[in-house]
Amino acid sequence: MPVAYLVLVALTAVERLAELVVSTRNARWSFARGGVESGRRHFGPMVALHTALLVACVAEVVVADRPFLPWLGWPMLALVLASQGLRWWCIATLGPRWNTRVIVVPGLALVAKGPYRWIPHPNYVAVVVEGFALPLVHTAWLTALAFTVLNAWLLLGFRIPVEERALERARRPVL
Repeated sequence: MPVAYLVLVALTAVERLAELVVSTRNARWSFARGGVESGRRHFGPMVALHTALLVACVAEVVVADRPFLPWLGWPMLALVLASQGLRWWCIATLGPRWNTRVIVVPGLALVAKGPYRWIPHPNYVAVVVEGFALPLVHTAWLTALAFTVLNAWLLLGFRIPVEERALERARRPVL
């Protein structure tokens, strides 16, 4: 039984719960300032996919008896930790504007500091890296592949276009 890996996945789940607490608080802040939510239809599938990632990581490792391969596991663990660092850098940079939902407060300038100086959607970079690296810490390659494909479909087909349109609407002058 890969106890250390199970602890890693459990800690990731706890981190997700912390994100939801921050997100709920930030949503209240945004709505109190006239925030407008977009993309509600894709939010449920995103939550389901991220929950399935954690469950599948454990299930594949246990059911398929996936081994820990140090040459793969240690670099993937480093990527998981780096993705968490990037995610929390994004959260700290956006402050109360960060959210797991697409909520934009009209009239606020785009954030162009922190990781947003270099990358338009750094939080999604963290999600993508974590999505393949967390399963591969313990060679759960089917989970890594499935999450990567489904996450790319959700991000590129729904989430990022919705967010871009919401930000563009918020930048337009009101007539």
